[in-house]
Parts: sequence; C-alpha cells; structure tokens
Amino acid sequence: MEPSADLKRSGLKPTLPRLKILGLFLSSEQRHLAAEDVYRLLLAEQPHLGLGLATVYRVLGQFEQAGLLKKNQLGNNKAVYELNDGERHHGHLICNRTGAVHEFFDPEIEARLRMVASNLGYELDNFVLTAYGGKPSMSNG
Repeated sequence: MEPSADLKRSGLKPTLPRLKILGLFLSSEQRHLAAEDVYRLLLAEQPHLGLGLATVYRVLGQFEQAGLLKKNQLGNNKAVYELNDGERHHGHLICNRTGAVHEFFDPEIEARLRMVASNLGYELDNFVLTAYGGKPSMSNG
C-alpha cells in the first residue's frame, strides 16, 4: 500500500499529518492502536513533527469515515483503530491482565451468528465480537 495513493483513492488530500498517521498504521507491528498510541509513536519517531493529539483524533476520524480504518471499542472503553484492509470478519480476545489483543477467526461462530440473525428475520451484514479472558496462572497448580 502506498499512503499517498490510498489517501487520494479515499478522496482525502495527502497532507503531512495524514501521510504520517497512515504510514504508521501500515508499518506498525501493533495492529490495534488508540489515538494516544498513535500520538506517542509519532512523537517517538519524530519529536519535532509538531502534531498535536487533537490532530491525531481528527485524522483518525477522517480515516474511519473514508473507510481506511475500522474503529473498535476493545476494553476499558478505549477506542482502537486498525487498518481496513478488506480481510474477513474476525473477533478479538482481550487479556484481562495485560490488555493484549489477539485476533481470531472462527467460521463456526460466524455461521452461528448468521443463523441467529436469520432466525430473527435478519440478514447479517457485519458483526463485532469481543471476548475477554486470561491465561491460567502457572502458579495455580
């Protein structure tokens, strides 16, 4: 993906803040980023960039509206964003202790959701699945 071309395709002008933020999502090893994470990573990368947190929030909202990013509420009422790269539906499993987010795909869960929707007279277009848990402690036995 080329950030400048992606922005133009989405109808957004390729400004410096937009290029930097989209570039961060494209290159980050961390897939789910909150606005504060984006801000912190950009500052660490380029301390004199001059982007404020308000600009980060505004750009993330623009990216969500343009379909470049997907927004999810994953624990602690904190919104996180991930690239909308056209991948299949997936769920999120969040560790209660560390807050780590693990993505998963389960065709049986998706089929069951489609069945539930159908039984209620709906056609499933989209879904969000977030589950919480923790690994059993090694010291418990």
